[in-house]
Amino acid sequence: MSSSQHPPITSTELATLWMTYQEKTMILRFLDYFLKYNENEQQLLQLHYDRAVKSLDFIKTVFQAEGAAIPTGFTENDVNTEAPKLYDFMFDLMYFRLMSQIETGLFALYSNMSYRNDIRQFFKRLTSEAQELYDQSTHLLMDAGVISRPPYVSMPKEVHFVKDTNYMDGLKWVSEKRSLNTIEVSLIQHAVDTNLVGMQLMIGFAQVANEQKVRKYFVKGMELSKKIETELGDVLRHSYIEPPATHAGKATTSTVPPFSDKLMMYTTSLLSTFGLGSNAIGGAFSLRSDLPVKMLQLGKDIYNFAKEGGKIMIQHGWMEEPPQIEDRNQLTKG
Repeated sequence: MSSSQHPPITSTELATLWMTYQEKTMILRFLDYFLKYNENEQQLLQLHYDRAVKSLDFIKTVFQAEGAAIPTGFTENDVNTEAPKLYDFMFDLMYFRLMSQIETGLFALYSNMSYRNDIRQFFKRLTSEAQELYDQSTHLLMDAGVISRPPYVSMPKEVHFVKDTNYMDGLKWVSEKRSLNTIEVSLIQHAVDTNLVGMQLMIGFAQVANEQKVRKYFVKGMELSKKIETELGDVLRHSYIEPPATHAGKATTSTVPPFSDKLMMYTTSLLSTFGLGSNAIGGAFSLRSDLPVKMLQLGKDIYNFAKEGGKIMIQHGWMEEPPQIEDRNQLTKG
């Protein structure tokens, strides 16, 4: 690509490409490790490994044409492929299913933030690839009986409109909460489902982290994921809906780290950001008044957890700084 073929990239495009580079190099390190132990889905994982490499090559080409520094991201030094298996049966697919959900949202957003045609097409392709990975991993996990479908309900036979403001009640102790509607069930179900995977991820991370402070942080992550799963699961049970559960994807007893503390901290930061966004959506679309309050309280816990993680990363020199806007105040001081 020559600089004459395209206009210069904007600050927004620089930011989204930079963030994608961080995320894709992280994905490669997990694939490096999971490819060693996965015997059944080697072709699927290798396909997405090759696609991640292709995406990184595109970003490097754009940055080189713009004279921008190539980010560090995560390298082979952040993974130990000789480490014993840290997670058991089907966890790799559970992890990539979760990551495909994150990527679908991120890349669709990045596409809508892009102006240059080649970059718009790049993020359009990444969105499609993330959706394909979600389809493939969901299909395989359901076939294996590892994940279950959300609950079924009786189909509505006629259209109704809400006529009583009590429909939005939920905070009064003296009144019985109405049963959940299907929108609320879907959002709570999704939050519980993702936190089940997140909890196992945190358990494994806590077992293998090198730094004691990092290990304690991941233990907090275990406890937070369990709290979210328990409290939201109780909301489902109140309407006689059993929350999702799985027998697979548990952490093993290994204490040998396959990943660097830096990589594990970044992964946790990414999942925390995803959790904050999911909680915000869950609160915004819930009409029963107790649910936005609960989502807000859990969101505050996630925010505080993410903030603590950011401080740990900075203290250890693990947080790569995004490209900065020029400091005009400093430049004009002469």
